[in-house]
Amino acid sequence: MRAVVGLLLLLLALCGSGAQGEGGGLGQVGEISEFQETSPRDAAEESTKQTTEQTTPDIWAEVRALRDMVVELKVFVQMLQRENSVQATDLISLGTRLTAAESKSSDLEKENADLQTRLSSSESELLLSKSRIDQLERENTERPKVAFYTALTDAGTLGPYNTDITLKYSKVFTNIGNAYNPATGFFTAPVKGVYNLQFTVCGNLQGYMGVYVYKNNQRIMYNDEWKEEGGVEYFTKSVVLELMAGDEIHLVLPSSYSVFGNTNNHSTFSGSLLFTL
Repeated sequence: MRAVVGLLLLLLALCGSGAQGEGGGLGQVGEISEFQETSPRDAAEESTKQTTEQTTPDIWAEVRALRDMVVELKVFVQMLQRENSVQATDLISLGTRLTAAESKSSDLEKENADLQTRLSSSESELLLSKSRIDQLERENTERPKVAFYTALTDAGTLGPYNTDITLKYSKVFTNIGNAYNPATGFFTAPVKGVYNLQFTVCGNLQGYMGVYVYKNNQRIMYNDEWKEEGGVEYFTKSVVLELMAGDEIHLVLPSSYSVFGNTNNHSTFSGSLLFTL
């Protein structure tokens, strides 16, 4: 811009001096032509003046053309400055967006790292859970399975007798683990553990109905009930016992007592292993 301003000042100075020279020359030419006669010397001077006058307008025409070029150049420079300003603004905006994109990319990288960490943690937990499931499946496969359900008889009433008798529940519906022997009426614990045992007693005669529960040779439970004449009556009992492997459980009908059983399975004996010890 400083160079352009300097050039403009120079052009203005030239224009001023040219205007003064052009005005003075014309006045003198007029005066000579009006008051003096033309001599050969004057004719030569006149020719020189005419040549100067013809040359001077050409110079000023070029100066004016140069001035116009300077003006156009100034306009062009201003246009370039505006374009540079717009481009600078665009560059600043682009830089801002680039910074935002880099920040977002950094955040995405952190999120991806977090996801990878959580995924690895989930995979570890999944492997641990699968290992635990496999262990439980192995334990469940290896753990003894014991469960039985039996009914007394289809013959009807048993008793009363003059002595205690062991009840043989001969109708076996379930005997997983084969721990119950229908020929003897004994349940034998195959492993050390906690067992749940249950029995139902039905009577149809007037008098006492009931059973003893024996663990090996030890009586551990006695249940009875007096039945009035007519119809049938029931009672059900259960017991949870800790048994060693080989311990036996059986039910005994006391002397002078009776029980009843038929195809409807009124009197039953059942049990299962809850868990091993």
